[in-house]
Amino acid sequence: MSDRTVELFVDPACPYAWMTSRWLHHAAEVREVTLRFSVMSLFVLNEGRELDPDYRRSIDKSPGAARLAIAITRAEGPEAFSAWYTAWGERYHVGGDKDRRAVAEQALEAAGLPAALIEAYEPVPGDEIDEALRASHARAISLVGEDVGTPVISFGEGTGYFGPVVSPAPRGEEAGRLLDGLQALAHVEGFYELKRTRTGGVDLR
Repeated sequence: MSDRTVELFVDPACPYAWMTSRWLHHAAEVREVTLRFSVMSLFVLNEGRELDPDYRRSIDKSPGAARLAIAITRAEGPEAFSAWYTAWGERYHVGGDKDRRAVAEQALEAAGLPAALIEAYEPVPGDEIDEALRASHARAISLVGEDVGTPVISFGEGTGYFGPVVSPAPRGEEAGRLLDGLQALAHVEGFYELKRTRTGGVDLR
């Protein structure tokens, strides 16, 4: 295991978080780095906020996958969550199957995880999974503040921040160079934001 660790907080429902996670996997092919995927929640982040009605409907459907991600991590560890997240994204984001619960079940099978974990999927406000999800989300927010979305990236030291938003996901040495640059930014105390207007949607290549 590398002593260079990158932690990425994702909501499984977010396509941009999925693309960032794919970039990290590509970067790990050319850099010595340990990846850790953790959970944050767009539902929790947007509680009490006025949202576009279509986005609100989508957000209101998002807790199930995030709850399952928490349950997997608690029962089987972060590597199991990473495996499930890959299987989930290949079906939900890339494959376009929008039956979220069915995709979650299929991803459990594909990742070799216990089928019974799907019991955590249905939202139960205030239960143990809900509390753990909110605690994981709060840990992400503690790194960056409230004015963000998903993903949130942390290099274990220095500052964490929102992003990166990448589409398509860089590969090869380009992926490694991006990782190096972002880690360098984490050590600049006054760094807050880099941004440009997105000119297209999510490129899942």
